[in-house]
Amino acid sequence: MAQRVQGTEDLFGSYMRAWQRMQDVAREVFGTYGFDMIETPAIEQVATFVHGIGESTDVVRKEMFRVFSGALVESLLAKGSESGLKAKQRLALRPEGTAGVVRAAVQNNLVPQGSAPAKLWYAGPMFRGERPQKGRLRQFHQVGVEWLGAPDPAADAECIVMLMQFFERLGFPSQSLRLSINSMGDGACRPAYREKVRAFILDHADQMCADCLERAELNPLRAFDCKNDHCHAVMAGAPLAPNNLCEDCAEHYEQVKRYLDEAGVCYEEDPTLVRGLDYYTRTVFEVEVVGSGVGAIGGGGRYDGLMELEGGKPTPGLGFAVGFERIVLALESQGVLLGEDSQECVYVACTPDVRSSVFGTVLALRNAGIRTEADYQGRSLKSQFKQADKLGATICVVLGTDEVERGAATLRNMRTHEQVEVSLSDLAKRVAEQLA
Repeated sequence: MAQRVQGTEDLFGSYMRAWQRMQDVAREVFGTYGFDMIETPAIEQVATFVHGIGESTDVVRKEMFRVFSGALVESLLAKGSESGLKAKQRLALRPEGTAGVVRAAVQNNLVPQGSAPAKLWYAGPMFRGERPQKGRLRQFHQVGVEWLGAPDPAADAECIVMLMQFFERLGFPSQSLRLSINSMGDGACRPAYREKVRAFILDHADQMCADCLERAELNPLRAFDCKNDHCHAVMAGAPLAPNNLCEDCAEHYEQVKRYLDEAGVCYEEDPTLVRGLDYYTRTVFEVEVVGSGVGAIGGGGRYDGLMELEGGKPTPGLGFAVGFERIVLALESQGVLLGEDSQECVYVACTPDVRSSVFGTVLALRNAGIRTEADYQGRSLKSQFKQADKLGATICVVLGTDEVERGAATLRNMRTHEQVEVSLSDLAKRVAEQLA
């Protein structure tokens, strides 16, 4: 029997409704802030991710799924190396959404000189070769936003406010959300800070894991994100970013906090928060659900140099991404089932002798925008009522010989079992009224 790949899931039923609901909420909330949807390919050139995410990250080094055509695989096996491949032949499944959106912005000139910022949001699957576990899959789904061309710290604050509103609209109690923020500095102050952290790691080399010693040379700040408990304890004594910001970055960070205070958004400052990708500058943020046990359900920050890394002109940017699978788990910990409620359904039942009348009745209801089901298996009327119950039908439209002869139908409320006869010519209107 064919089986799905380990670390992937099938989305159907209430789980698919949850994913659709999440996108609907995103469309409503982000649209209020002026964001339009974008869809980029799930497959990109490897360079797109190496430029943006960073060659030193675990995502690029260990988790990114590489893609090769059958002919290329044979060539690689023969040569034992991919050194001869052109850039357009080096492909990967996207491990995150930002790099692809920024590539699209550069290639399609979405932020021309002197124009308003590009405000984009996306929803779709991402791919990472991680060890599958609860809330961490090899194919997972994210909703994210990218705001390109806005250097103002008010944009940082608005992004965070929008994210918190999105979570609350999904059903999270505001008191259950923990927002952490930090500033990582920029090209003016971060190099010196990175060197301080590197020196600290090397001074404590005998206490650090092999990965952190490697990070000391590639990207020392990633050591703050090490999952090794001992390394985490050692790094608690390392120099902190907020104490090493230049004047401009410090002022930017203070303004972001002032705007959040004005908006009434509660937050905690976490000077060790660095996020996992290399492209972040200045403001970074992350959200957890207290007591849920699923880790961060979303986060992001500013990435003012990413457009240049992808071949564009200098353009400030910021954004965030949230994980669908983790959000569902976190909502369940709060007693909220995101996809529990399905769209109201109407069922058309009939006696065998008037089966031909069902077709037009169903069509009329569907043309009126009403979700309608009927029997296509020759069931008895009693069995049709049972099927209507299983489908969660709110109303059952019953057609019998006498009703059809009178040009009428019986509307049966499946909850109260009350019945009323209505004209077929008025059926869609009366059903809509009952549903309302």
